[in-house]
Amino acid sequence: MSEAVQFKSDDLLEKGDGLRFPIPVLGPHATGFVVRFEGKPYAYVNRCAHVPVELDWEHGKFFNMTQDWLICATHGAMYSPQSGRCVMGPCQGKGLSPIPVSEKDGVVLVHLDQF
Repeated sequence: MSEAVQFKSDDLLEKGDGLRFPIPVLGPHATGFVVRFEGKPYAYVNRCAHVPVELDWEHGKFFNMTQDWLICATHGAMYSPQSGRCVMGPCQGKGLSPIPVSEKDGVVLVHLDQF
């Protein structure tokens, strides 16, 4: 398994669709995602803190209607894009599992070896 997943910075739009990637160490169907919010990339395991289901309501659709929060399509739990902390819904007090991410020279790197 590669230690990092990389994407082109241009493919990660501000408050746009998230980019999904596999996380084989968590199981054959486990995924993660990276989104851009306020200019910075943030990556998380694609699993709600309330019930272990993927967040996106359509492939790559992680933001709510106002594009201020990440939202779980199943129960409406909302998370801060910057911290992954649950701010509303049945997951209060919990949060998404962050994955370290960096960006340099037009490349977004998700560091799977560091989480």
